[in-house]
Amino acid sequence: MTKRDYYEVLGVDKSASAEEIKKAYRKLAIKYHPDKNPNDTKAEEKFKEAAEAYEVLSNPEKKQRYDQFGHQGVGGAGGFGGGGMNMEDIFSQFGDIFGGGGGFGSFFGGGGGGSRRTKKGTNLRVKLKLNLQEIANGVEKKIKVKRNVVADGVTFKTCSTCQGTGQIKKVMNTMLGQMVSATTCTVCGGSGQIVDKRPAGADARGLIAKEEVIPINIPGGVAEGMQLSMSGKGNEIPGGIAGDLLIVIEEIEESTFQREGNNVIYDLYISFVDAALGASVEVPTIDGKVKIKVEPGTQSGKMLRLKGKGIKDINGYSRGDQLIMVNVWTPTQLNKEEKDALEGMRGSENFKPDPGRSEKTFFDKMKEFF
Repeated sequence: MTKRDYYEVLGVDKSASAEEIKKAYRKLAIKYHPDKNPNDTKAEEKFKEAAEAYEVLSNPEKKQRYDQFGHQGVGGAGGFGGGGMNMEDIFSQFGDIFGGGGGFGSFFGGGGGGSRRTKKGTNLRVKLKLNLQEIANGVEKKIKVKRNVVADGVTFKTCSTCQGTGQIKKVMNTMLGQMVSATTCTVCGGSGQIVDKRPAGADARGLIAKEEVIPINIPGGVAEGMQLSMSGKGNEIPGGIAGDLLIVIEEIEESTFQREGNNVIYDLYISFVDAALGASVEVPTIDGKVKIKVEPGTQSGKMLRLKGKGIKDINGYSRGDQLIMVNVWTPTQLNKEEKDALEGMRGSENFKPDPGRSEKTFFDKMKEFF
């Protein structure tokens, strides 16, 4: 199913301020909240959709990546985060959107399953270095991470302080009537559970550090600084949901090519003999070497295009090109025979520069390609 644009979901423009985005989300959250729409699956989906949109647009870094790359830039497909938000995620991350410590539950007066604040484990962040070929085509990688998980054999019991709710509620009498406020239980940390039996090696929360090898599929077209996320692959927390694994992309510096968006640029150096007479030359591409034809009379600065030899678009719609910048190499040392041969041609009319009006400038060529 195609995702809707996040700005469309919240009903705001791209130029909307952080406060306008928050206000729009708050309005939708009230309208579609499960406590106001019991057993209404459509309302629940609307509620989740709004929360997902707000989670991205309220974060400046994620918002910037979304504006540039769309849903793929913030993990909207390919197994990374995005549409996998569940009700526990939402209540955990956005429970205090209405202000105060009570979250959704206290705003709507307590009752209902939605008042329970589910804790979420901390996220893990790793950097992943990719070469240009991996970026261009996409790649599957296996990364080793150390994460906190609930130890085998640990048992828990209900927290007697909060009676398993994870919250301490207080009722206050005001001129508007009774208002309920709730704060996170300091004994269990909001999980509603405390450790009963703890196996050797586990900490006071019943967690143990475990090293895991996690396979990830990187889509083609990612860029330096882009962050992908894998839901539930971060640190676990007793009685809650696991955090996320955040993968930050780093591009390995490439000496052969330069990247310009989804295009790659290659500098080709040829002799002025090949430039004058024409030649067949071999050039590298991201996918291997290919032969190209240099036409007779080719000028230095001419740009050739290899269609579809660039980088995949991250949204999967197209692929960039490889642009070849032709540079005519002038020899720096000549022997006497070479000098005499060239001296004899110095006065030839064919060797005098005559660009004419049809010859495009370097900037004209760059505008044509970009």
